[in-house]
Amino acid sequence: MTKPKLATERVTLTRTRYGADGSPPEPVLCDVSLEVAAGEVFGIIGPSGAGKTSLLRLLNGLETPDRGRILLDGEDISGLDTIDVRRRVGMVFQTPALFPGTVGENVGYALEIADVPGATREAKGLVCLDRAGLSDDFWSRDALELSQGEQQRVAIARALAAEPEVLLLDEPTSALDPSAAARIVDLVGSLRRDLGMTIVFVTHLMEQARRICDRALVLVEGRGVEEGEVAALFDAPSSEFTRLFIQGRLDGGRR
Repeated sequence: MTKPKLATERVTLTRTRYGADGSPPEPVLCDVSLEVAAGEVFGIIGPSGAGKTSLLRLLNGLETPDRGRILLDGEDISGLDTIDVRRRVGMVFQTPALFPGTVGENVGYALEIADVPGATREAKGLVCLDRAGLSDDFWSRDALELSQGEQQRVAIARALAAEPEVLLLDEPTSALDPSAAARIVDLVGSLRRDLGMTIVFVTHLMEQARRICDRALVLVEGRGVEEGEVAALFDAPSSEFTRLFIQGRLDGGRR
């Protein structure tokens, strides 16, 4: 693989609080390395509590590793402007984090932060809605009165407003019904196909990973146990942890 678009080098993250029994903090992530190629959909998969969300938050600087490096185009993000990193690496959370107001106000705020001139914000915002599978009439609708699936697509449109180079998606279908979830998965495919976008997709659902991801990292109890082509991970896993997880026999981790 050529130089990765996004990578981690042996990152470790430890929570500062002690356990209820007074036990010392345990690492949330321990020596995790991964490489994401430009233009691919890369999955981070594993049981609930494995540290998937924590790893995703490291990738755009929402958290800082205790050890190791996060690299964007080969540069350590600790030496880059944090706002610029978050513009280049957008993130959509598991639950849509929309604020009260119209869809246009939500997307327009992101465009304002991205320094898009006021006169062109609505036109560009409508393009973002279209890319997220929403029609123009959503612009004036109340964001908080939409369905969960529609809200998630607004959140994706808002993330696209900054024209990120990488889009991080943290279990974006977990709160959705099957039909809405399928539309989000189709949307991810279209963003990669039509825009060539690099996407990191966190999921614990094997059918989603198999359908949409090119390669994936299997994360178990904060450790990366296997990384590779999705077909190989599912059909010929080299790790016993991967095999157990695919078979649904691996319990969630402690985080």
